[in-house]
Amino acid sequence: MAHHKSAIKRIQTNARDNARNRVYSTTLKTQIKKVRAAQTKEEAEEQYRKASSLLDKMANKGKIHKNKAANQKAKLAAVVSQLES
Repeated sequence: MAHHKSAIKRIQTNARDNARNRVYSTTLKTQIKKVRAAQTKEEAEEQYRKASSLLDKMANKGKIHKNKAANQKAKLAAVVSQLES
């Protein structure tokens, strides 16, 4: 157990940040699954817009790398374009 005040604060902030990052990552994974599971092109495009926005937000906040966000958006766009109307 930490004895210094600053170390105790770091433990608390690390736990808080870890919980927040877990929420971001699980939300993103769920949104990506929704895009891939969409049956119609319209539904897939709607889910893709949400996923794309979420990826951009996470990249801007530094939760994921900007190139990872770009790669995932490209892969999802390819999935959406494969669907027929």
